[in-house]
Amino acid sequence: MRRYFADASYDFIGFRRVAYGVTGALFALSLVALLAWGLNYSIEFTGGTAVQVKAGSDLNVGNLRSALDAQGIKGAEIQGFGAPGEYIVRARTAKEGTDADNTQATASAVGAALDQVAGAGQYTIEKAEAVGPKVGGELRSKAFLAIFYSFFAVLAYLAYRFEWRFGLAAVAATAHDIILTIGFIAIMRLEVSLVVVAAVLSMVGYSLNDTIIIFDRVRENLHKYKRDHFADILNRSINETLPRSILTHGTTLATLTALAVFGGEVIRPFALVMFFGVFTGTFSSIFIASPVLMWIERKWPGADARGVKTIAPRTPADPREAVATK
Repeated sequence: MRRYFADASYDFIGFRRVAYGVTGALFALSLVALLAWGLNYSIEFTGGTAVQVKAGSDLNVGNLRSALDAQGIKGAEIQGFGAPGEYIVRARTAKEGTDADNTQATASAVGAALDQVAGAGQYTIEKAEAVGPKVGGELRSKAFLAIFYSFFAVLAYLAYRFEWRFGLAAVAATAHDIILTIGFIAIMRLEVSLVVVAAVLSMVGYSLNDTIIIFDRVRENLHKYKRDHFADILNRSINETLPRSILTHGTTLATLTALAVFGGEVIRPFALVMFFGVFTGTFSSIFIASPVLMWIERKWPGADARGVKTIAPRTPADPREAVATK
């Protein structure tokens, strides 16, 4: 069996300053996008109307979305629901309605759009419900709390499984991924729905998994190569797990590309956010988590836990270099 990158020996740690520069530029771009545009929340977070519709199974969702745009309902979410031909339309309308939530106005606009696409009398509106902004606010706070609590869970797990230094480095890399992914959502003007939140949480898990695999190899190599410089151990561990990372991430990105192209309007935001998340998660596992771990080890060495000196001096390759060092 052919094993790609089996003898890789790249100096990833040596490129950490370049990586910091790239990360800094992306952080600045994300900050500008968030300040300029902010985040575009869906009705699940801001409030709106959910209309349950029963029409023919041959209803063209793309044509219905275009008809809704013409009725003043921009960016409506249309999802299949229950039996074939049943749909949920989640939307906000800019038109003035008879009630505070514009529920009746939205239902009327959906009916007018269905008259164009399916034909009058060829559908029924089962129900129309208002989604209040209070419910959306609770969903938004719970989504942030889920990410926040995941940090503590990761820190506790890695502190128990490895050391607190590993957990702190993993949390720093995960925070990097979340901030850049939120910036990506703002730049791409994606609507923040529960689907997008699910993509962010999935990305967090994917990134952490990759970081833990590298750190597990670091822990093994610390016992095998006790006299090696810590930077060399980090490079060795990253290179040894590189074939696994290339194959796993490559197949994942290929799948997400197919979902983004052929998955339709509902699943496309999930695929785009996950695609960027896998990319930045791979980057952070190599160029953020490992260098941060090295910095933490220098500040607070874990010599007592390992029984070896964490940051040992490099052995000079040239004897003249050793004399000069003395």
